[in-house]
Amino acid sequence: MFDIISVGHFSIDSILLPSRKGPFTVLGGSTAYVSFAARRLDAKVSVVSKVGADFPDAYRWWLEQEGVDLSGLVKVEDAQTTRYELRYNDDLSERVLKLKARARPILVEDLPDSLKAKAVHIAPIDGEVSYEVVEKLRNFAPILSLDPQGLVRNYGEDGTVTVGTLNDKRILGLIDIFKSSLREAEAVTATSDLDSTIKTLHDLGVKIVIVTLGKDGAAVSVENKQHRVPVAKPNVVVDPTGAGDAFIGGFLAEYVQGEDCSWSSYVGSSLASFVVEGIGPTYFGSREEVYDRARGLQEKEN
Repeated sequence: MFDIISVGHFSIDSILLPSRKGPFTVLGGSTAYVSFAARRLDAKVSVVSKVGADFPDAYRWWLEQEGVDLSGLVKVEDAQTTRYELRYNDDLSERVLKLKARARPILVEDLPDSLKAKAVHIAPIDGEVSYEVVEKLRNFAPILSLDPQGLVRNYGEDGTVTVGTLNDKRILGLIDIFKSSLREAEAVTATSDLDSTIKTLHDLGVKIVIVTLGKDGAAVSVENKQHRVPVAKPNVVVDPTGAGDAFIGGFLAEYVQGEDCSWSSYVGSSLASFVVEGIGPTYFGSREEVYDRARGLQEKEN
């Protein structure tokens, strides 16, 4: 029995930052950030993912050293691992995302029946998860969480990513927790403001809605009661990649242990503030540092 199973492609990311002359190539994908963040809080974590022959052994070793269970990782020898290029502007407020390679989709038969968890977080990055897979995952845990970013991505001829619509909205009827950026949440719900977006998701049966708002923190809504979570201040911002994934990793790690949404959100915000201090999923602070920063947010709010 795991605390969290994260489902979605790992990727090989080339991150281009204004502070560096060349790209920094590192393990990527929401599943990596969610898993590392949750492990920082001692959660028991497993993943279901699919990679190609080019997936470095060093990445597998890194994940295992961090205590991430890889029994659900499928390696396809005649295929590639998903690859993205992330190019940030000078103040790190915007990025251009390009898909360079795509792994095979995750299929129902790839889901190990033996895996069980308190929560499953579904985190596609290139449309690799279908409704049928999500439906099967309903049997794996009492809580299903979704970040839909990889389900609303469109790709130009050169792989450049734009935000489109959610093709199969049936998935939302299976979900307990929804987390995304405001832009993606509006695309999913075909709405144009935060309150309408949250209401639409609740009307579809989602119990907890988390919408990240960049420098304005996050909105967390439970049964249409909305709570604003401030941003925890990092010491320095090096690379904003994965902040939202770290947030939900921390949130779920606390929530499945019985903590309320408010405290779980402070922990999520704290973890998000640590990951941006390093490049890629390389820095999450210590467990005590995460909790100290979360308590600081809690004290300010109260």
